[in-house]
Amino acid sequence: MAYEYAEWIPLTGLGRAVKAGEITSMDEAFATGKPIKEPQIVDAFLSDLTDEVLDIQMVQRMTDSGRRVKFRAVVVVGNKDGFIGFGQGKDAQVGNAIKKAIDNAKINVIHVQRGCGSWECGCEQHHSIPMQVKGKAGSVTVTLKPAPQGIGLVTGEIGKKVLELAGIKDVWTFSSGQTRTTINFAKATFEALRQTNMIRLGGH
Repeated sequence: MAYEYAEWIPLTGLGRAVKAGEITSMDEAFATGKPIKEPQIVDAFLSDLTDEVLDIQMVQRMTDSGRRVKFRAVVVVGNKDGFIGFGQGKDAQVGNAIKKAIDNAKINVIHVQRGCGSWECGCEQHHSIPMQVKGKAGSVTVTLKPAPQGIGLVTGEIGKKVLELAGIKDVWTFSSGQTRTTINFAKATFEALRQTNMIRLGGH
């Protein structure tokens, strides 16, 4: 579901800078501090993104004209190398709901700091996370702890999909709350990964 980059007419200053070649990487785009409002910015730098539909729900709403049905899609996108995005989309058509969710996930892309924070390993490779992080969404709290090489992703299917797309290979996961809620569990895992960026900020 990639865009034809040549047909893109940027609507934001950041988008125009990207198309003009003034910004040449995703990290440079993040460094501007400006919000990413166009999915084509992400397409320009992360052509290897994979998308994974985590959940599709039918949402019914009563209106004056009767019952209206829409579909809500929950999607993660990632390049399995440090970039991950989480998004949702609603539409009367399933395909359009998924496309909207993918676009939403792209504009929410974050860079995940990877490392080896496990005292049992200490290999200094980027297979896990540098330190323990925690994320929350709704009633769900997810804690990610660095794990030594070979442990794998100790979490459920939804958590695995999010972590794999982020490029994490080994991690311990602890969760609490209504963990059967796909959206909140995925979003809490995503929010925990976002916290890995606080390390660099705190180090300066």
